[in-house]
Amino acid sequence: MSIQIAIQHKTSYQFDKLVQIHPHVFRLRPAPHTRTPVLAYSMKIQPEEHFINWQQDPFGNYQARLVFNEPSRKLDVTVEVIAEMKVINPFDFFVEERAEKYPFQYSEQNARELVPYLEINEDGPLLKEWVKSVDCSQNTTIDLLVDLNARLCNELDYGIRLEPGMSQ
Repeated sequence: MSIQIAIQHKTSYQFDKLVQIHPHVFRLRPAPHTRTPVLAYSMKIQPEEHFINWQQDPFGNYQARLVFNEPSRKLDVTVEVIAEMKVINPFDFFVEERAEKYPFQYSEQNARELVPYLEINEDGPLLKEWVKSVDCSQNTTIDLLVDLNARLCNELDYGIRLEPGMSQ
């Protein structure tokens, strides 16, 4: 049995005078390749006088490019999604034999495609210390990933906000 959920995301900008709103690209639509079934989707934009072009990025994600012709005192974006939350086996995949044990080498093709994801730009002392504390001696790559995810789940603080708007 699955559960249907409704999610609403709203962003509002109010300006004290008429401003020209430059073109925007919004990435607020579920990817077509998501495993969670999306039953309904809507995006409402204010001001209503705008042009919208839907595009897909190189990874197949939707993005809306909006152009506003008239100055406005506000910009409102409201996205609503109804999705079906069903049980998905997170281990429904295969690991290539050469990648079963960590560390492993990516194929030449995969290494080229993964360059943007393998760059390390963050080098804060807390992150460096946390990375050093990770035990990479796990028996398999899957064990390492499971342990990393469990550790992140236990060490990161996530606060559920039920009230609308911004909070500190």
